[in-house]
Amino acid sequence: MVLKTKTFSGGGVHVPHYKKMTEHRSIETLPLPKKLVLPLQMHCGKPAIPMVQAGDEVTVGQIIARADGIMSAYIHAPVSGTVAKIDTTDTATARMVPCIVLETAEEGKTDCSASSALPWETMEPAEIIAALSEAGIVGKGGAMFPTHVKLNPPPDKPIDTLIINGVECEPYLTCDHRTMLEQTEEMITGITIAARILNCTNIYIGIEDNKQDAIEKIAALVQDDALITVVPLKVKYPQGAEKQLIQAITGREVPSGGLPMNIGVVVINVGTAVSIYDAVIRQRPFIDRIVTVSGSCIKKPGNYSIRIGMTISELVEQLGGFTAPPAAVIMGGPMMGVAVPHLDIPIVKGSSGILFLSKKELPSLPSSKWASCIHCARCVFTCPSGLNPSEMSILAESQQWTAMKTDANLLDCIACGACSTVCPCNRPLVQWFNQAKIMVRQEWV
Repeated sequence: MVLKTKTFSGGGVHVPHYKKMTEHRSIETLPLPKKLVLPLQMHCGKPAIPMVQAGDEVTVGQIIARADGIMSAYIHAPVSGTVAKIDTTDTATARMVPCIVLETAEEGKTDCSASSALPWETMEPAEIIAALSEAGIVGKGGAMFPTHVKLNPPPDKPIDTLIINGVECEPYLTCDHRTMLEQTEEMITGITIAARILNCTNIYIGIEDNKQDAIEKIAALVQDDALITVVPLKVKYPQGAEKQLIQAITGREVPSGGLPMNIGVVVINVGTAVSIYDAVIRQRPFIDRIVTVSGSCIKKPGNYSIRIGMTISELVEQLGGFTAPPAAVIMGGPMMGVAVPHLDIPIVKGSSGILFLSKKELPSLPSSKWASCIHCARCVFTCPSGLNPSEMSILAESQQWTAMKTDANLLDCIACGACSTVCPCNRPLVQWFNQAKIMVRQEWV
């Protein structure tokens, strides 16, 4: 079934798409990297604990770091090779974390999968969840929340609705779009497995209506499935934000400070659904992902299947280098992604895109000198979370962190950047709010 086009109420902004460079480029698999840098924290929660030492030989798919407790994730060798060292590495946020460095073997096994699927239709949900945990699956939408935790809510939080996020509202990014077109059956099987784990009766696949080809293909495949509904969504940023997506599709609102499970909903990304398929049907762990590589400064933009841990510098080398030196390299999309400090940063489980942007392509950046708030209220009307960014910015300037949390509901901010986009004074709103969250959490958590 296909519903009429929906959207969330209040706020949002229309931003240029910049998707034409890659939206019609089929997924290509890149050659194995020579070296991989695997951060031990490419997931929400505690870093994984290494299970290998320098000099150890590893085989593709082998567990090389174990999860440290429930809120953590296993890490597997994306290639066969040798552990060069246990070290530390920069991440996209310029934060140093422990890592395992692998050197790829010249010969040997290049991929891993089992000859038979797990009998998931007769397995207990807890057994399937254990398989997802051991496969190291985390959300591919960017937050990298461990999937085995998301699909295992507390008994007092029954889930009746599963939403699949195929919105991909960030400019430039098209990896989810290509996944929906090229891995459709795998995605639907992964969705069915997730729904069985949750025992939910309502399944919605939300897709922005600028992806009509994906809407039509998926709708044709699920037309005889009474549980799955395809929901076209209006093109509006941030349509793919979790709370906004839930409100658009179900009309329910996640309470302030709450989680989707508080209102009986779980949301997973389309790529995460494919990872569930891989873990259960192919018994293949999370060792690669689809990444959009775009921007005018890279010679071969496209959508690529890339082994986790490949550095951006080797990615550039494999794609033939630059057409011109980029003014910024952004991991993720231009709205919520981050500019990387150098090209030796590794691609991780949540890396949906790598953008090589010229100065002309960069969004308007806040200058070191900005005007005072003129109270035009553009940010207020734009905020999809119903906050008052104008008030929040004034509190941030005077470093009133506690008031930002208690009086301005700072922690409901989803850092989408819509307020910064429309501010006529070019004030660094989202940067202030992210700084405030760090200060608040240091004091309150």
